[in-house]
Amino acid sequence: MAPRRVDRAARREEILAAAVRVFARRGFAASRIEDVAAEAGIGKGSVYLYFSDRDELLEAAFAALAARSAALIEEALAGTGDPAERLEHLVRSVVAVLLGERDLARVLLDVWSVGRGGRPPVDMAGFYREYRGAIAMLLADAADSGAGPTVEPVAHAAVLVGAIEGCVLQWLFDSSLDLAGLVDPLLQLLIPARAKGRNP
Repeated sequence: MAPRRVDRAARREEILAAAVRVFARRGFAASRIEDVAAEAGIGKGSVYLYFSDRDELLEAAFAALAARSAALIEEALAGTGDPAERLEHLVRSVVAVLLGERDLARVLLDVWSVGRGGRPPVDMAGFYREYRGAIAMLLADAADSGAGPTVEPVAHAAVLVGAIEGCVLQWLFDSSLDLAGLVDPLLQLLIPARAKGRNP
C-alpha cells in the first residue's frame, strides 16, 4: 500500500489551530511543543517540519489573524456604497472574526500581560494605525456625503477602536457577556452617521 500523502497546507493549519488551543488553555509561557503535538495528534518531530519553535507558531497564528483583518479593512475602503454602511459592515465583520477566534484573542491578552521581550508577535501598532485610518476615512466620507455630522475623524476612530477592544476584553474575562449583542449599542453610540440615519 502506498504511503498516505499529507496535505502540507492543511496539516500546517491543523498544527496552528492546535497550538492556539494549547496556548489559550495552558498559557503561552507554560506550553511546550510536545503539548501542541499531542493536541494535534501527531509526533513532536512533525511539528518541527513546519515550525521551528513556539515563537514561530505564535507569530504565524497572529499573522493569519492580522491578514484577515487587513482584508476586511481593504474591502471596506474599496467599497462604493454609503460610507456609514461600509463602516458599520467593517465593525460587524471585525467582531464576527473575533467571535470565531476567542482562544487566539485570549492568547494575545496573555502575551501582552506577561510581556515578551518588548516584541509583540505582529506589528500591532502598525495594525492599529491602519485600522484607525480606515475608520477615520469612512467617517470623513460620511460627513462629506451628508450622511452624518462632522466629527474629528482621527480622534473619533481611536475612540471607536478603543470601545471595541474594551468590549472584547470584558468578553474574554466574562463568558456570559454577549459580544455580538454589544455591536448595535457600539454603533449607535460611536458612529454618528448611523445614529443620524436611524433616529429622525
